[in-house]
Amino acid sequence: MGDFPDLLVYKKSFELAMNIFELSKSFPKGEMYALTDQIRRSSRSTNICFIEAYRKRRYRAHFISKLSDSDMENSETKGWLKFALACKYIDQERYEDLTSQSDEVGKLLNHMINNPEKYGVT
Repeated sequence: MGDFPDLLVYKKSFELAMNIFELSKSFPKGEMYALTDQIRRSSRSTNICFIEAYRKRRYRAHFISKLSDSDMENSETKGWLKFALACKYIDQERYEDLTSQSDEVGKLLNHMINNPEKYGVT
C-alpha cells in the first residue's frame, strides 16, 4: 500500500484547500479574521486530519475517529462556502463547483470510515 500522497482523498482535499485559499484572497479585508481565516483553516484541517488518520491506521478506532474529524472539517468548509455565497463574495457557479469538490472529498472519507480494512487497518 502506498503512502498518503498517493491516495485520491489526499489529492482532492489538498486541491480543495488550495482552491479555497486562492479564492479567499479576494475576500474583503474586514473578513480576514472571520470568514477568510475560518474557511482556510477548516479546508486545510480536512486534509491534515486525513494525514493524521492515515498515520494511525494501525489503530482502528483512532483511524476512524480522525477520519470523522476530517469529515467534520469538510462539512464546516461547506458551511463557510454558504456564507461566502450569501455575502456575495462568490457567485453561484463557483459555490457549486467548490461544494461539489467538497462532496467528493466527503464521499471518499466516508468510504474509508466504512471500509477501514481496505486501507491497511486490521
